[in-house]
Amino acid sequence: MLNIRRIREQTEAVKAGLERRGEDSTVIDQLVAWDSERRALLQESEALKAERNRTSKTIGAAKDKEAMTALREQMRAVGQRIKELDGTVAEIEQRIAAAILELPNVPHASVPGGTTEEENHIHATWGEQPQFGFEPQAHWDIGAALDILDFPRGAKIAGAQFPLFKGDGSRLLRALGSWMLDLHVQQHGYREVWPPFVVRREVITGTGQLPKFEEDMYRTDPDDLFLAPTAEVPVTNIHKDEILDADQLPIKYTAYTPCFRREAGAAGKDTRGLLRLHQFEKVEMVKFVAPETSYDELESLREDAEEVLQQLELPYRVVELCGGELGFAATKCYDLEVWCPAIEKWQEVSSCSNFEDFQARRINVRYRPSPQARPEFVHTLNGSGLAFSARLYAAVLENNQQADGSVIIPAVLRPYLGGMERLSPPS
Repeated sequence: MLNIRRIREQTEAVKAGLERRGEDSTVIDQLVAWDSERRALLQESEALKAERNRTSKTIGAAKDKEAMTALREQMRAVGQRIKELDGTVAEIEQRIAAAILELPNVPHASVPGGTTEEENHIHATWGEQPQFGFEPQAHWDIGAALDILDFPRGAKIAGAQFPLFKGDGSRLLRALGSWMLDLHVQQHGYREVWPPFVVRREVITGTGQLPKFEEDMYRTDPDDLFLAPTAEVPVTNIHKDEILDADQLPIKYTAYTPCFRREAGAAGKDTRGLLRLHQFEKVEMVKFVAPETSYDELESLREDAEEVLQQLELPYRVVELCGGELGFAATKCYDLEVWCPAIEKWQEVSSCSNFEDFQARRINVRYRPSPQARPEFVHTLNGSGLAFSARLYAAVLENNQQADGSVIIPAVLRPYLGGMERLSPPS
């Protein structure tokens, strides 16, 4: 959430930041006008309250009954005016709060300019794209031939974009999640948590998905609970309304959750197979850090996500998003895109973002830089580490397919599969 003080004191910079996102910045002028009106009304109200306090003492000391009556009548009018002013101030503050909740974060100065996917910056590439001596198959054909993926039966159960994993395909899915959690805990220093998979309205508002993206969420009645679209939501809210000590930072969590999103495939783009799902499995990384370290922490977060792809020996690239491609709450973001050879496309499997204090203000997470210091807002970060039941799973199948129809299992996953080295078609 943007701070009204920042909007007031850095109006042109905030407007320029929104324009770099391709957003209409005129709302900032409206907010500044409302804030100016609010402050003028508050000043008048405080002056009248001070006058009322002074007059109350005069009334108590007055000996002239007529003068006392006149003063009381005058103060009744003052009290009525104060009530009107305070009511108007409350109404304006509600307008300001509602408008600010709809405002995205301001991009960091280092974010590339641009508003379209084509204007993103390729930060780095890793690995060699595989060369096959045969026509590579798409993962949906590989999965059907191996009898590990069943899209028709998944659709029969829940509808399109809900796949059914079977047999060794289910084991491979479970292995991916378990290995990633172990990697982040044992080598990267994250603490594993297992959060609830449903969240309250104020929780999902706190991380920025609401109110703007409510139509993309799965919601339950009559509880008004939402199925988590990502573990970022429950995990970031672990420290909601808390004041942390400086020596607790950085706090690093990793968690597995299924993720639920109605928007998947809404545009009719890349919807076949596992490329875009309504439900998918993901391991997430979340950090709470001191503001002065947050951009260094973003780089290390990206490196932690990259190591997943490196150990799986999958070719990928790192994309630094331009202003117009940033997520709603992010100030800076890297996407990791894995190569899927059969469809000859790079597919996003991770986003690593710094939100600065945007989420912390919404959920009120602060820390004390020193024991006696005034609390300040932390910076929050998150990154997929990785989403593994959709595009990553597809990439594992497509990049490791063999001419005989089998798929080589990445070496790091074999201990989680009882030493199995390949998936083979049923005989």
